[in-house]
Amino acid sequence: MRAFGLWLACVLAVLLASAAAQDDPQAERTGLLFEIGMTAMTAAELTDSAAERRELYDRAIAAFRMILVNRPDLVRVRLELARTFFLKGQDGLARRHFELVLAGGVPPPVAVNIHRFLAVMRARKRWSGYFGTAIAPDSNLNAASDTEIIYIDVFGSRLPFRREGDFGARSGLGLSIWGGGEYQQPLAQRLRLRVGADAVQREYAGGEFDQFFLAAHAGPRWLAGPRTEISLLGTAQRQWLGGHPYVDETGLRLELDRRLGLRLWARGTVSVRERDHKQQHFLDGPLTNLTLDLAWAAAPTLQVQMSVGYQRDHASSEHWRSLSRWVRVGTSLALPLGFTLGTSAQMRRTYYEGNGCVHQVLDCRQRLDRTHTFSISVLNRAVTLFRFSPQLALIHEARVTNAQALDYDRNVAELRFVRQF
Repeated sequence: MRAFGLWLACVLAVLLASAAAQDDPQAERTGLLFEIGMTAMTAAELTDSAAERRELYDRAIAAFRMILVNRPDLVRVRLELARTFFLKGQDGLARRHFELVLAGGVPPPVAVNIHRFLAVMRARKRWSGYFGTAIAPDSNLNAASDTEIIYIDVFGSRLPFRREGDFGARSGLGLSIWGGGEYQQPLAQRLRLRVGADAVQREYAGGEFDQFFLAAHAGPRWLAGPRTEISLLGTAQRQWLGGHPYVDETGLRLELDRRLGLRLWARGTVSVRERDHKQQHFLDGPLTNLTLDLAWAAAPTLQVQMSVGYQRDHASSEHWRSLSRWVRVGTSLALPLGFTLGTSAQMRRTYYEGNGCVHQVLDCRQRLDRTHTFSISVLNRAVTLFRFSPQLALIHEARVTNAQALDYDRNVAELRFVRQF
């Protein structure tokens, strides 16, 4: 209680001192909240009660957060928020804010201290997890084409035929839930054993288009240097469609994480998986995937992400073997009044081997797909419910292909609930 009394006395002193200043209410409010946060942190260091210390850290976090809602560009406030999360043991949030502070062009001594914090968190990391949910209306659940006429070569002539049956797009309102976690057991000073699992559930009325994904991984993580770590993981996953098992995959994944500078991070991933389809056995076979991700903190309020990837599908049927390449660029911009604007664009090309007639390609040429995905999201950091903030995302996906009746357009809106602070 002694520390809490000190904190309360300091807060009252700040309130009395600020009451006389009326020239700049917004600046005065920012200064007041900052003093409240710093006072709470000081009081937390003086108390011997773990419960009281946590409560004081929460008060400091709330004060710093209120400032950043309207002024996300204030590097000093974000630094103190990151330090509070570190002291409270919430390393995931602390790391994210420390990295944004580095993007603010801090003095070299401050950058050195931040790297020390990051090194400590990396060494003591044990548990990590995530969870989210979304309401997701979808305009084209079955990724169906609206093409009504297809052409078939008959006796040297190309004749038009009208497609029959219920081939149109099916829309519906979905509910998505996703989550996962990981534990890291120390084996040596720089060696950890990673064990984790992930799950995604998406449900629609009727159950025909329900999807469920479950995955697990395990393997060593090597802290190769102050800025480098390497993991080799065994992986296993299963996907269900419409409530029935669809495909199993087992394999290996190699991950390389490297900090390239104060503002730039890179991750390279190489994976090889063996697939076992429950019904479509012509799709069985190994799948090779290479991905390079870059994250650049252009400013404390602006983050840019870029991904390039390559995938080789060695299906047992040569007509379904394919090669894919893609590139994705995304941004996240923190704005005043608590808003965060996110954008993303991805372009993907897939080339199929074998006879294109299997895919209804005219003249039996090789099938080529071009898939474009664009998204925009809006989040308000000032609105929270149980530490989660609502986020509205709009997604448009379109596939253009030379395979007849396999092109489609799809629009998805998602109301998500995500953790921010």
